[in-house]
Amino acid sequence: MDFKTLISELIAEAAERPAEEIYSALEVPKAAMGDFAFPCFRLSKIFRKAPPAIAKERFEKLKKPAVIEKIDVVGGYINFFIDKTAFNKSVLEKILKEGKAYICSDEGKGKTVCIDYSSPNIAKPFHIGHLRSTVIGNSLYRIYSALGYDTVGINHLGDWGTQFGKLISAYKHWGDKKDVEEKGISELTRLYVLFHTKAEEAPELNDEAREYLVKMQNGDEEALSLWKWFVDISMREFQRVYDMLDISFDSYAGEAFYNDKMPAVVEEIKSKGILEESDGAQVVNLDEYKMPPCLILRRDGGTLYPTRDITAALYRKKTYNFSKCLYVTAVDQKLHFAQWFKVLELMGYDWAASELVHIPFGLVNLGTEGKLSTRTGHVVLMEDVLREAVEKTRAIIEEKNPDLEDKDEIAKEVGIGAVIFDDMFNGRIKNIAFDWNKILNFEGETGPYVQYTHARACSLLRKAEATAADTDIDYSLIADESSQALIKALGDLPAKVKEAAEKYEPYIISRQLIEICQSFNRFYRDNSVLGSEGDVKKARLALVYASKTAIKEGLYLLGIKAPERM
Repeated sequence: MDFKTLISELIAEAAERPAEEIYSALEVPKAAMGDFAFPCFRLSKIFRKAPPAIAKERFEKLKKPAVIEKIDVVGGYINFFIDKTAFNKSVLEKILKEGKAYICSDEGKGKTVCIDYSSPNIAKPFHIGHLRSTVIGNSLYRIYSALGYDTVGINHLGDWGTQFGKLISAYKHWGDKKDVEEKGISELTRLYVLFHTKAEEAPELNDEAREYLVKMQNGDEEALSLWKWFVDISMREFQRVYDMLDISFDSYAGEAFYNDKMPAVVEEIKSKGILEESDGAQVVNLDEYKMPPCLILRRDGGTLYPTRDITAALYRKKTYNFSKCLYVTAVDQKLHFAQWFKVLELMGYDWAASELVHIPFGLVNLGTEGKLSTRTGHVVLMEDVLREAVEKTRAIIEEKNPDLEDKDEIAKEVGIGAVIFDDMFNGRIKNIAFDWNKILNFEGETGPYVQYTHARACSLLRKAEATAADTDIDYSLIADESSQALIKALGDLPAKVKEAAEKYEPYIISRQLIEICQSFNRFYRDNSVLGSEGDVKKARLALVYASKTAIKEGLYLLGIKAPERM
């Protein structure tokens, strides 16, 4: 039963206001004050009375259904206490009967959401700076899928541009085929860094690099062959990281995919009368919108990021007919997206203003000096971070539970899960301070803590030989305070999933998982599960089973595995 909707409709009838308006105004007070509270000050202007007077007057008109234990007026608030047995039955029956589907809905049925995330640059290291886009985007993909949307995950690979001209030039001057084949991206990175070092002494190398890019654009066989080789080598290494993270994509259409589609888009921009020359380049002037001009073509006629992004958005709209297209990138790209979103609007595409959404996030701070830069070679590889997380977790397992079965697999699930959860625990716009001691803590607000709680629930069910939840439950037997707090936390998860989608914030789910786990451990401390008997044991085991289900599915939405033993 959706108690919030029920209460909204009760108040709406008494207050003669739309139920949607009441629903959005309902609050969750402290437990002693009730389960829901309506602040009557929101009606003061309408009824021209003080909130306490409105509360008393409208309270008298409310019809209390059996599932509401009592209704109290405190000052300007109307407080609702839900019948505990009815509430327990409503929440737990849904979880026990529907399983993982209890957090799902069909609100997105018939709608498509495209999510552009990860998008590393070909021939450059997949470094820790790519972590946030990759895991936040993957989580949003899973969240929208759970809400019934047709979700399209797009890895918009950086597989075109001046850097390839530089790399071809570097390879032709100082490269060796055998070294590139054996060392992969590390050797390509060495050549890329070397190019920039040499170009400081010989600036004409930059002209040579631009010439190679022009050759690529004109279909030169040798240049394209080298480019394709660099792409293949990079994708093999990228895939290793994606496999570790258990992430896949529906489309790998990168920048190169749009090369033959951009000329028509440039002509369309020109035909709309908004393209103008500026110092030899072609731009769209955005002074009216207090933004710098958006560059569409360089002086030499070459395309730029905005050209490719505009073309990609038009292609995706035509191909997928999305209701939203999300771009998960760092906050420092905010201006870039604002500019080309506005260009699409000026081209007459009204959907650009409401359906294109930039999802910005803060930076990862590893405590290293200076900014991550491929040009200088100052990078921290994501694969190295993930492997180190697994190794550190393996060492903890050896110390605390050396007889654990499948130690390697569990170390992988916990170590990588810890890195992901740490990223997801705060709002995405906040910078992340990477701290191994905090990340791998089994007692703090961390991934291992959540996974360990799931494993504890699984252990209880194994010891009780409860392979499935018994749905013939006396729900009045789990009305104690700690059980109620846990059931409430479980019942809130579906709404948190919806809120995470509305706000593009996976951390809302991670915080709710912590709430569930803390409530579960208090419940476990206050109530003997295996030592209880009969109907009490049956009810408590049902609550354990529901908790296990919720934690596992919540972790899945974050892109994290839920081991059954730790």
